[in-house]
Amino acid sequence: MPNSVTIPFGEGKTLTLETGRIARQAHGAVTATVGGTMVFAAVVRSPKAAENLDFFPLTVDYREKHYAVGRIPGNFFRRESRPSTMETITARLVDRAIRPMFPDGFNYEVQVHLTVLSMDQKHTTAVPALIAAAAALAISDIPFNGPVAAARIGRANDKFIVNPTFQQAEGSVLDLVVAGTKPAICMVESGSECLSEETILEALQLAQESIAPVIDGINDLVAQCGKPKIEFTASEIPAEIVAAVNEATKAGFEVIGQTYEKKARETAVEALETEVKAKLATQFTDEKAAKQIAIAFEDAYKKYVREQVLGKSLRADGRKLDEIRPITVETQFLPMAHGSAIFTRGQTQSLGVATLGTVGDQQKIDDLMGVSNERFLLHYNFPSYSVGEVRRISGPGRRELGHGMLAQRALAPILPPADKFPYTIRLVSEIMESNGSSSMASVCSGCLSLMDAGVPILAPVAGIAMGMIKDGDRLAVLSDIMGMEDHLGDMD
Repeated sequence: MPNSVTIPFGEGKTLTLETGRIARQAHGAVTATVGGTMVFAAVVRSPKAAENLDFFPLTVDYREKHYAVGRIPGNFFRRESRPSTMETITARLVDRAIRPMFPDGFNYEVQVHLTVLSMDQKHTTAVPALIAAAAALAISDIPFNGPVAAARIGRANDKFIVNPTFQQAEGSVLDLVVAGTKPAICMVESGSECLSEETILEALQLAQESIAPVIDGINDLVAQCGKPKIEFTASEIPAEIVAAVNEATKAGFEVIGQTYEKKARETAVEALETEVKAKLATQFTDEKAAKQIAIAFEDAYKKYVREQVLGKSLRADGRKLDEIRPITVETQFLPMAHGSAIFTRGQTQSLGVATLGTVGDQQKIDDLMGVSNERFLLHYNFPSYSVGEVRRISGPGRRELGHGMLAQRALAPILPPADKFPYTIRLVSEIMESNGSSSMASVCSGCLSLMDAGVPILAPVAGIAMGMIKDGDRLAVLSDIMGMEDHLGDMD
């Protein structure tokens, strides 16, 4: 017997969540319907926890089916194939919102399948997809510290619009997606014209208020048909191993704390870890001990770095909390390119290259809204040599597509209108070095290469990555975060 709830979803709109009609063998399945748009979410988990993993094995897959708008795919095989860039971007958006909500130590493999089954070309699909995923997890037996929900905020004629339609979004100067719980925000993604800080804060507040009734609706659905959550045992490191690792690393961490250069610090950390493992191998001989010592070492190092920031306002490279790494800029680097620039910030370096083309060079996009053309492209490449590693060489992955879109959204508002500058513009960001904030370096190198190519931009744009470390009432906001601060901190 199907169960459903209907929730307010902006002015004159409602969202209906339904479960129990289709995909009943999944651990959780929910359809989210707004108007004629229907997004389906199914979540499944492995029967056993994965072993020896230092990450949570979550996969989110989002697909748009052409039958949703009564069309046959236009490719040679006439069927959907690999995800498009926008499908990948939407999957990443959902992933970022739900990943923090799984409990620590839960290492079952989890897959979230999202499918657009019907689309009226009026209501957008990303936010309903996120809500459907959160609702499916909430009613399933998968441990989940939710529910979480989302809202999209637009702005036109000096008024905010909650969950705008495609038509309303076309005239909007703001596109803000916020996900969170009732008391807190866990994910923000936005693109806008140049708006004031006050306006953005108002939009965030409105989004938080708009999330609340959706969370109430998900809770109602859980009350109707939610399954008991499975019991799981988080992998705990024996207290004696934790104590031994803490004691063995105390002096070494103090020495490492005086090493500010990235590679030298990484080498010192690796050497200390090898020393600690060898020292404790004779003391702890259990077959799981080696892995537990490695995890305890990483936890100890994380606590040390965080305490240095919170207790001493000292960052791993010796900077103050609000200090930005040294910046250098070089333009006209490539003699035959239309525009090029090298932007270096500390140990993060992006080579931005701008190429101008004709209208015939525009990218053809065939999606559920029909066939359209894109005049501005930004491609982000992150080769393994940028971090001095050997990896499998392949095409752009999900991360590269996501970072490219992030930089593209930052630069699109400053481009001249097509009727005044009728060129196709392609930017490429080649990451030559990376120690955090490479997407924001791409914004900077991209802006510089546009100017070098003679594109009459409306205003220069720069980007910076901010981080945060929080422990109880202690809080530190970090400017221009490094890769390690991204990994060990609480926000990027």
